Amino acid sequence: MKVVAENLVWGVRNKTIVSDVSLNVAQGETLGLIGPNGSGKSSLLRLLSGLKRPGSGRVEIDGSDIAGIPRKALSRQVAFVQQSAATDTNVTVRDVVRLGRTPHRSALAGWSEADETAVATALERVDMTSRKAQAWQTLSGGERQRVHIARALAQDPQVMFLDEPTNHLDIHHQIEILRMVRDLDLTSIIALHDLNLAAMFCDRIVVLQEGAVRATGTPDVVLTQSLLRDVFRVAADVSPSSDAGRPHIRFKVT
Repeated sequence: MKVVAENLVWGVRNKTIVSDVSLNVAQGETLGLIGPNGSGKSSLLRLLSGLKRPGSGRVEIDGSDIAGIPRKALSRQVAFVQQSAATDTNVTVRDVVRLGRTPHRSALAGWSEADETAVATALERVDMTSRKAQAWQTLSGGERQRVHIARALAQDPQVMFLDEPTNHLDIHHQIEILRMVRDLDLTSIIALHDLNLAAMFCDRIVVLQEGAVRATGTPDVVLTQSLLRDVFRVAADVSPSSDAGRPHIRFKVT
């Protein structure tokens, strides 16, 4: 599904956090959101996914304004993966993924074969089938993130929003998760801190600064020395990598 945002504005207590943001994400594209802390990445994701209502502007998914789509119906189209989640409840991996089927079930409906198939497929896609009976508390950080993504996949969405899904993970799990998301047959919008990971796994990048769009384009066009200096206030060398000419950033210590 295609995602279009037009002139989004949102803020709290007279402070504007998202300022006149417009973007267009093609079906099947992986779009990265980058920017300094406080630039509005997480807030923009929540506006795009319908978790927040904009003060002005609109978001369309597949040509429909999400403001007019009931919450349960929207949850059958889009999924949101937050930075991290913790629970003290004694649940299994399968229990967590089963929660993704909630938008597809009525209050009195029993567990169906379609529900079971969706959960099994989601676990298989993140390579966690062998862990389905394992207790949530015994999982590593990377495994928990994969289960979060499986729960989102169990919703059978067309669009997935991910808010720093690699936060606090080691580099192996960061690469593993982003490669998996990129290879899914979905439209994905991902907020990321690591600029080299954004360059490696995103088709296009949107750079936010103080809530506004500073630059949009492919990684090789957007990630320049001047932008890194002006937006992130760092000195760096930017050169093509061996991965299809995508840029590689080497930060300088001055």
